[in-house]
Amino acid sequence: MSEQKTGIPLIGDSFPKMQVQTTYGVYNLPEDATENGKYWVVLFSHPADFTPVCTTEFHAFAKRNEKFQELNTRLIGLSIDQVFSHIKWGEWIKDNLDTEIPFPIIADHGPVAEKLGMVHPGQGASTVRAVFIIDPKGIIRIILYYPKEIGRNMDEILRCIKALQTADNNNVAIPANWPNNELFGDHVIVPPAKDVNTAKERLANAGKDYECLDWWLCHKKL
Repeated sequence: MSEQKTGIPLIGDSFPKMQVQTTYGVYNLPEDATENGKYWVVLFSHPADFTPVCTTEFHAFAKRNEKFQELNTRLIGLSIDQVFSHIKWGEWIKDNLDTEIPFPIIADHGPVAEKLGMVHPGQGASTVRAVFIIDPKGIIRIILYYPKEIGRNMDEILRCIKALQTADNNNVAIPANWPNNELFGDHVIVPPAKDVNTAKERLANAGKDYECLDWWLCHKKL
């Protein structure tokens, strides 16, 4: 009999199955969000509706929604607020900031946030700013946590999705600050050799399909 995993989900885990109430109706996660394997998903929590930093974040996410769609990615928000509060806040953002919220927001009473590790000690009873990036198979690929007083950088979240998709599609790794890495620019990293013969071949073949600083540090342009 397999041992049942307990605790909050981690990178590499399947996103836990759950039914949630959203501003777009009832969702069964992760299936409804990924549409059974079609889409990547960014599920993010915010401390509360009608709060200043959260409002700037929702405005920023909404402004980049088309960029997320271009990456075959859907957005879902979450906070421990009732659904009518989410709807009213979305109306306020549209009326006052001329921006419509084009993605669902989960109305949680606490259990979902607790299950996903979004409520942290010393941060009160509301959620911190968590981000779960989930691939089309429902696997959690990235988890980010920000404190309540710091708003997120949505362009970094877009970069994370681009990097994951690039790594998956090309069997490569992604350097720091890609695609503007200080050493290699927009090049990607060739996975290190795992045996002696491959290590020797790496240096012998350097300059053809890739460049190397050493056998364990090779890079190439896609």
